[in-house]
Amino acid sequence: MGTIRRVLLPCLFLLVSALPSAQTPEPLQIILGQAAVPLYGPWKFTVGDSPVDPKTGNPLWAEPAFDDSQWETVDLKPKAGSFDPMAGLSGYVPGWTAKGHKGYWGYAWYRIRVQVNAHPGERLALSGPEGVDDVYQVFANGTLLGSFGSFPGGGRDPIVYNAQPRIFALPAANDADAGTRVLAFRVWMMPVTLREDPDAGGMHSPPLLGDYNAVGARYQLAWLELVRSYGSLPILAALYLLLAVMASSLVLFDPRDVTYRWLAAVFLVMAMADAEQCLTSWTQLVSGTLGLVAHHVIFDPLILGGWAIVWWTWFRLRQPAWMPRAIAALTLLYALSEALGRDLFFTAIPASVGGAFHSATVYIRLLFLMLLVFLAVRGIQQQKSDGWLALPALLLVGIARFQLELAILHVRTHWFPFGMQVSLGMIAHLLLIAVIFILLIRRVLLSVRRQRQLALDVKQAQEVQQVILPEHRIVLHGFEIESEYRPALEVGGDFFQIIPHASDDSLLIVAGDVAGKGLKAGMLVALLVGAIRSTAELDPEPAAILAALNRRLLGRGDARATCLALRIRRDGAVVLANAGHLPPYLNGVPVEIEGSLPLGLVENLESSMLKFQLSPSDRLLLVSDGVPEATDLQGKLFGFDRVLELVRTQPTAEKIADAAQTFGQEDDISVISVTRVTVAERTEQPTLAGIHTEQ
Repeated sequence: MGTIRRVLLPCLFLLVSALPSAQTPEPLQIILGQAAVPLYGPWKFTVGDSPVDPKTGNPLWAEPAFDDSQWETVDLKPKAGSFDPMAGLSGYVPGWTAKGHKGYWGYAWYRIRVQVNAHPGERLALSGPEGVDDVYQVFANGTLLGSFGSFPGGGRDPIVYNAQPRIFALPAANDADAGTRVLAFRVWMMPVTLREDPDAGGMHSPPLLGDYNAVGARYQLAWLELVRSYGSLPILAALYLLLAVMASSLVLFDPRDVTYRWLAAVFLVMAMADAEQCLTSWTQLVSGTLGLVAHHVIFDPLILGGWAIVWWTWFRLRQPAWMPRAIAALTLLYALSEALGRDLFFTAIPASVGGAFHSATVYIRLLFLMLLVFLAVRGIQQQKSDGWLALPALLLVGIARFQLELAILHVRTHWFPFGMQVSLGMIAHLLLIAVIFILLIRRVLLSVRRQRQLALDVKQAQEVQQVILPEHRIVLHGFEIESEYRPALEVGGDFFQIIPHASDDSLLIVAGDVAGKGLKAGMLVALLVGAIRSTAELDPEPAAILAALNRRLLGRGDARATCLALRIRRDGAVVLANAGHLPPYLNGVPVEIEGSLPLGLVENLESSMLKFQLSPSDRLLLVSDGVPEATDLQGKLFGFDRVLELVRTQPTAEKIADAAQTFGQEDDISVISVTRVTVAERTEQPTLAGIHTEQ
């Protein structure tokens, strides 16, 4: 504040004399100390562009000797209480469209003659107007001082950026000029600005002329005001990004709920939109045209369409089934209408066509507003509390999409508490975030409750599966049987049953692997185990068992299973039937049997059949594909060679299972070892878990 007070304390004397001659207007006389004066005018103004001096290549309208007496006269002094209808900034002066040039875009010129009585050696400077449509070049006595924006020349249109403060050093005046300077601004406005601002065109605030230090202080203050006015945007961008991360983490918590994915996507787009607006407002890394395309053609349609999908999935709506496709089509139509309606392609598309598409965007936004209200009403019908909470927020979000139309009616949609810009759209999104936060907490609590119930269901399924599995080691009718079962998840898809038949002391062993893992596979295992036991009571032959299991799986979608069934008589005679399962190993050698299709593929399954003999001390080993398909951290398979080595060297099923699991378990692992032993006499029939005795 000390610097500003120091530079503003000197007196300003502004003497404006009458214009005695139309040909040679008297200059505006300014006596300067260390101060700066806003150049309110009167300015001379005309639309169009200057012819170029063929000798110097400079525009004639910038020359101090040019006669501008026939030009219009404009005043850049703002009226009390005036504000920018789009950005909400105070001190706003309507542009040329409000002064008889409605619908005009392109070049225009401002000229003013000033006489500056400065102290010897004092440096003077000129600051560009803080509000201007859209870019400009500034001349002093015909010399180009600089520009805001890029003017490539050669008939190409200038490159436009959002208005930013600029300062230009004035060269020292010649003695012959007696301190008189002719300042000229060559302004260019692109046609899209006509759609953006109801009073567009040229300068909306006066340039500042004075001591270099004083103008520099105002220049720095203008930058601080610009940064502060958009200071909420990076905060909001960070908030949206945080919400996107949070929603993404909830996807891991409940992968089945697609709402979290859509929420994460919408918040990410909103973060990108605010970050883009920061770049276009504070830097020249993004041109104004590119910023318009990103904001209005890409981000706005995606955000509106994304919110519609979020609420469609949030309320778990199913009817009408075509609604998601309609939202996608409406989003694409909105983007196309914005691209054409904002005259971004003005060199290729007539203005009348652009106007028609601009009007179409209004109706599309109305459709989106009605769609959001429809979704909220359906949400009230489906989930009363969620719908009532969402309704006011969705209404405000829809209304905020009409900020441009409200600005045309000069309804204020931007405010500056503590110098920071707050818009109607920002308020709408903050309210929506508050609603989303409340609903997310409620939804997460419900998800936790469902997850607990699901965990309980899985635990109960695991307990049931453990009940139907045989003991790890049993001895029946001269056969010693060992088994190991290691599910990849809490509930596995491998199954096996050992069923002795009391009438002839034969032994039925059925082993299989259901496609998939988890609770679904566990439910199929329970179905197949029940089918094995019920079928074995009627017909214990292996072929009959596989045929019955095949019938159980047919017509159940993608339910598939590989299975092996063998019946071993007391004398060691074995009948083996196989349906796509790995063949067993006899004394360390794979049993050669023809391949066959898994269960559940065809109606009349023909399983592979084989008969062979088990002699005393012979060992038969059954393994599931979880053993050879074990994979280490480098992605290397355990493989059949290692399996073959294991069955030849390892004496127990437990050690074989341990070796595969240690290597890197990927699928359920089950190993069954059957060894024929000699018994002196028949012992009492045991009744064990997983053992079913047939009479």
